[in-house]
Amino acid sequence: MWDDAFPSFLIGLREGLEAGLIVSVLVATLVRADAKSRLPQVWTGVLAAIALSMSFGAVLTFTAASLSTAVQEAFGGALSIVAVAFVTAMVFWMRRSARSLAGEIKEKVTEALTMGAGVLVLTSFLAVGREGLETALFLWTTARAANESVGPLTGAGTGLVLSAVLCWGLYRRVLSINLTRFFTATGAVLIVIASGVLGYGLRDLQEGGVLPGGAAYAVDLSGSVDAGSWYSTLLQGVLNLTPTMTWLQVVGYVGYLGVVMTLFVRGVQGVAPVASATPALPVQGTPPLPTPTRPAWLIPVAVVAVPVVLAGLVVVLAHPEPAGGETVAVSAKDCGQGFTAPEPGRQTFQMRNTGDQTSEVYLIDPATNAVYGEIEGLAPGTTRDLVATVAGGTYAWRCVPSDGKAVTSKAVRVGGAAGAGAVVPVSEQDLAGPLRAYKAYVNRGLATLVTETRKLGGDIRAGHLGAARADWLTAHRTYASLGAAYGTFEDFDQKINCRPDGLPGGVHDKDFTGFQRIEYGLWHGQSAGELNGLARQLTDDTAGLRKAFPRQDFDASDLPLRAHEILENTLQFELTGDTDQGSGTGLATADANLSGTRELLTVLRPLLTTRAPRLLPTVDADIARLQALLDAGHRDGRWTPVDRLGRTAKARIDGATGQLLEDLSPVPDLLEIRKSA
Repeated sequence: MWDDAFPSFLIGLREGLEAGLIVSVLVATLVRADAKSRLPQVWTGVLAAIALSMSFGAVLTFTAASLSTAVQEAFGGALSIVAVAFVTAMVFWMRRSARSLAGEIKEKVTEALTMGAGVLVLTSFLAVGREGLETALFLWTTARAANESVGPLTGAGTGLVLSAVLCWGLYRRVLSINLTRFFTATGAVLIVIASGVLGYGLRDLQEGGVLPGGAAYAVDLSGSVDAGSWYSTLLQGVLNLTPTMTWLQVVGYVGYLGVVMTLFVRGVQGVAPVASATPALPVQGTPPLPTPTRPAWLIPVAVVAVPVVLAGLVVVLAHPEPAGGETVAVSAKDCGQGFTAPEPGRQTFQMRNTGDQTSEVYLIDPATNAVYGEIEGLAPGTTRDLVATVAGGTYAWRCVPSDGKAVTSKAVRVGGAAGAGAVVPVSEQDLAGPLRAYKAYVNRGLATLVTETRKLGGDIRAGHLGAARADWLTAHRTYASLGAAYGTFEDFDQKINCRPDGLPGGVHDKDFTGFQRIEYGLWHGQSAGELNGLARQLTDDTAGLRKAFPRQDFDASDLPLRAHEILENTLQFELTGDTDQGSGTGLATADANLSGTRELLTVLRPLLTTRAPRLLPTVDADIARLQALLDAGHRDGRWTPVDRLGRTAKARIDGATGQLLEDLSPVPDLLEIRKSA
């Protein structure tokens, strides 16, 4: 979050200082001209500018939310380019104008005093409004790039507050700032930041289909750079430099930075130095003029109300979501009654179950059965909202009542470009093949596990505890690689992989059994006699599991869920050392968990390839990166204990695991069994 705050802090500080200096000069001129009665006119203009800027930000935020994904990308990319243009113009203008700012404003204020209240209001409004609009636009693009608003808003707010303090200090003559140097230094930093915003904008335009080359990568460091590390996060947040960048992004970034920075530096070198660039606020002023008589509240209320009302109208008109939404009837006999072709954009449909059975409701593409939105368990007589993004294409409703007989509505056609995201549904039959393949993998693993636990028991009976430690790790890694099947192991998992957490006696509790109990004994000096019974019990339990597994119920829907749950447990338990009972082999277990995840993705790959072709290459790169980091902790047959990893190495492993989990998170939704299939 805080890495995303810095660019917004800088823009808030610069824009706030520009606007604040202008307001300070306006106020000082009026005060020293004995025209304090005209100050409300200045503040009215400032208030109008703030209202306009905030309204502009609201329009950007809420109108973009109503667009389809592809159009959002194109809209955001275009505004990023506009923001870069504004920032560039602002940087060069302030470099030229900082030294003479106060004199120019004093001259304009003197003219405004002789021309009436309207001109004075307009002067302050234009002075602050330009900076406010630029700030709103830049802040919106920064928040969109960061995918969160807390950091950018916090940074901008901090910058604006600091700029207000600086302007107050200049007004009270308690501060002296060389503005030429200040705006030169911050201008150079902003040019670098704007380069990243330009690159991000170009990438958005590529993803929105406006520009070509979206798959032509000039840089792809995803396999060697930890996207979750602190330095990677900082570079992405501040400079918008990502491990993967297209040729267009790189050319735009480097080209803008090289040209604009060169021109900026040449301009700085051509400016003659001055003793001080702090604006000398006026001491003498023009004689006071008569104060016009009008209601004091009228103009302030109007200048705030007008932009707010206009912004509200724009948002409402650009966000065509009816107050109650389009009502669509659902029943076992008539699905989709009342459904008409919706307008493109984000829509809310009110689904009313008029039948006598609980139903599942899907908005689908009838040609492919792809699902755009769904409601599960819509009870008779109830109404629930279904929100979906509509683009060009064909749409129909499919209602599946509790008796399982699906009913499909008539199809409607929506004009315009395609772009709405849809998920091709998965049936139990689709997952039957992957389930058979994975069960065969588990059966082979359990056969190996029985052999390995018998060998471990033999080592302990013979008193060969050194060999037992090595064989314990081999057997435990085999069991850890079967993670997707844990939910089907019934009570066997509690016996084989029991943890002492929650047991009254902890590690000494009589119910503490299995791999972790033997691990505790082997690495805490317990004798072979003390461990022999535990080893025999582990062998019996693994043999019992192997015999029972073919008859156990393995729900096909578990497979997609386990795609990320295995590594969630790894991150929570193995990589924190929580399950370590003395062996220091947390990384070895994590490696086995990763192997099990890879095997699970192998059987799911055919289904994922057709539904999310871009997902698997990303996940494969994540797995390769995590595997390389785990391999680095395995040297000369020994695994580095988690608590002995360096801070950087630990952060890289955690970051790579977290990134892999994030990229795996869509799998359960993509492969969820849907009755609409």
